[in-house]
Amino acid sequence: MKTGVAAVAYVQSGTGVLKQVMLARPEYVRLQPINVIAQSWVDRGAAIDAAVCLQEHDALVQAYRENGVAVHLAPTDPALTNQTFARDFGACVAEGYVLGRFKEPVRTGETALFEAELQALGVPCAARCEEGVFEGGDFWFLDARTLAVGLVARTDAAGFRSLADPLTRLGYELIPVSCAPSNLHLDMCFNVVADRLAVLCEEALPPAFLNTLRRRGFRWVPVTQAEVYRHHANLQSLGRDRVLSFAENTAVNERLRAFGLTVIELPLREILKMGGGPHCMTFPIRRAAS
Repeated sequence: MKTGVAAVAYVQSGTGVLKQVMLARPEYVRLQPINVIAQSWVDRGAAIDAAVCLQEHDALVQAYRENGVAVHLAPTDPALTNQTFARDFGACVAEGYVLGRFKEPVRTGETALFEAELQALGVPCAARCEEGVFEGGDFWFLDARTLAVGLVARTDAAGFRSLADPLTRLGYELIPVSCAPSNLHLDMCFNVVADRLAVLCEEALPPAFLNTLRRRGFRWVPVTQAEVYRHHANLQSLGRDRVLSFAENTAVNERLRAFGLTVIELPLREILKMGGGPHCMTFPIRRAAS
């Protein structure tokens, strides 16, 4: 078994200092009924304001840069209406990127675009999903060598098995976490915001996984299932006890501050209609060890 990290380590943890990310501006957004949140807005006859989405995304970019995170903006394509959720393309480990496979046809065109960007940046491919489906919102570091992989709506058992072999050979342990499909991705109901501190929905997660977290010394801020659909757990750790959230996530933000975290609040409302938050919009390229 190959162990250790690559000579150039890319993403070494989920909560170490975030150094570089890839984002995609929401220039061509359109509500697509491919998750329960977007579907609810479509059912109400709502539209989405691309100009407001761009303002919100600009605030995200500014927050990253003000906190020392280099931002690489990928080119956008008019056909890719959900491209701003760059996380879902795949994942990144110390050895390079993990190539996913989208489930929804409206998103499959993102794969070649994002992969070309990472290749241009010199990031190697460490593993690829060859069967089934896998999206990056289902990928979490519990520690430097333990990965929780959600089996929710966009990652299936075949996708998990396809990644398990190459990642195990690199020295990682993968833990499957099954959740109801309405949660969309694991990062909607489970989010590690600092070392062994999570925001999570207990009713959405399997008891065995909650017990795993307890054995590993995790603490958490609980959210309800209803709050999952309002993105209250979809946050982004910056490392050094800093986290990106949004202004209307008041109860969670207060609890995180009580744990000693610095909470950076973003003006997010319009983008959230599409079914993703700060974590969904962020593909990490370089992150230090915790």
